[in-house]
Amino acid sequence: MAKSVTHSVESLFSTPHRDFLIRNNDHQVKIDSLKGKNLGIYFSASWCGPCREFTPILVEVYNELAPKDEFEVIFVTADKDFESYNAYFSKMPWLAIPFSDSDTRKRLNELFDVVGIPKLDQDNEAKKNQTLTSILTSPSRDFVISSDGKKIPVSDLEGKTIGLYFIYIHEKPCINFTPKLVEIYEKLKAEGEEFEVVMICREDGYEGEEEESFKELLRSLPWLSLPFKDRSCEKLPRYFEASAIPTLVIIGPDGKTLHSNVVEFIEEHGIAACPFTPEKFDELIDIQKAKDASQTLESILVSGDRDFVIGKDGVKIRVSELVGKNILLYLSALWCSDRTDFLPKLIELYHKVKAKDNAFEIIFVSEDDDQASFDEHFAEMPWLALPYGDSRKAILNHKLKLFGAPELMAIGPNGNTVTTKVLKLLWEYGVDVYPFTKERVEEIEAEYEEIAKGWPEKLTHEKHEHELELCRRTIYICDGCDVEGNIWSYYCDECDFDLHPKCALEKGKGSKDDAKEEKKSKDEWVCDGEVCFKA
Repeated sequence: MAKSVTHSVESLFSTPHRDFLIRNNDHQVKIDSLKGKNLGIYFSASWCGPCREFTPILVEVYNELAPKDEFEVIFVTADKDFESYNAYFSKMPWLAIPFSDSDTRKRLNELFDVVGIPKLDQDNEAKKNQTLTSILTSPSRDFVISSDGKKIPVSDLEGKTIGLYFIYIHEKPCINFTPKLVEIYEKLKAEGEEFEVVMICREDGYEGEEEESFKELLRSLPWLSLPFKDRSCEKLPRYFEASAIPTLVIIGPDGKTLHSNVVEFIEEHGIAACPFTPEKFDELIDIQKAKDASQTLESILVSGDRDFVIGKDGVKIRVSELVGKNILLYLSALWCSDRTDFLPKLIELYHKVKAKDNAFEIIFVSEDDDQASFDEHFAEMPWLALPYGDSRKAILNHKLKLFGAPELMAIGPNGNTVTTKVLKLLWEYGVDVYPFTKERVEEIEAEYEEIAKGWPEKLTHEKHEHELELCRRTIYICDGCDVEGNIWSYYCDECDFDLHPKCALEKGKGSKDDAKEEKKSKDEWVCDGEVCFKA
């Protein structure tokens, strides 16, 4: 994180010999002209795949905000040669630290603790100046819409507490949560609270049905919304990092973000999660920490006389027999796509881990619609399950926030939750990530970095016309040998072309001697597929 001190634009970007920044046409812009603007400092490089993916997104946001003359971006390159920097900068509409000023670039990297790129730092002025208007309006729109389609000026919402409700219309977690939010909304309004919800519907791939579904949903709800397919519906989720489904961001009366997502608070506490104030959030966090610390396997899987799970043929396994084991809770259903896409991989993991560590078990928590579907789905699995229709499913949903299938949650030997991101970890690291702890992930990352030492960042190959770049990939099919690969690939983003490192290095034109020089020139950067890190 950047150090929590205030800097002037002059102290950040100028030197005794330079009082300007440059555009890609070499036009000089005086640094003092940036005073009072919201500034983004963009640390990036041409050789960084994740940077090249993010830059067009930032260009789109910049082009929308720039006409207001309140926002500017300053590019700080990590390229090591002028030609690469210049070609990359030529695609950017904003300002940059001159390539020749390596001292300022180094100082900014140190000041903002840049260990991974792409990185976009906003200065204190930008965060301080966030308003409801800056969030919810665009150059072509200064309103939101009501359930009957009327345009409501965003200015009418100033001074209120606002919930930005990010949803996919057809997703079950959103369908389940919306009635709970409606209940809270109506209670707060009845009590005279200055509270409003603005819904932000994201496209979920239901071609031809989306607009009518949106209109039908909005007519049934008491709050406001951004218009259908408004450009902000895709930009705001990125701005607020609203990756969970659903997300409810709370904006205070002053236009500042109070909390990034209160869905879990509402699921856990209902109306008692209100009022949405910093003091209430601190109170709820303390309550949750205490509950998490005291969690045991029995506290989440035993309810009254329901102290068992079932194996094949309905045999009962006491929860007490599972205490001290690593447990995965697997929320799924016959109708889930993961039945064909993911279930075989999970079965493979189960057998591999059990062969090494018998203190491991998976428990299926069914989202199926009927007993027959449950029976058919469970028949494909070699592990245990909660009986269909068991009341403990609702308790698990409530305590562990298992809100939608497919879901995998890891419970450690002490009964505490290890992680709710098992699916992501498995896709990224495979079976070796067991037992899914932070320590194990760090060990694997260190192993991956060691594996790639000495490999060139880029190379050419006789099987492909474009230069290939070393990238982190989850699962791919090698275009050289047609065998599945993962972790590292020599990849062409333009053509979606992959080569195993072995195939690329054995038959490519790159060499390990070239690799050492390439690594040296990039200051030992390592890419994980989303961010490039300094090794």
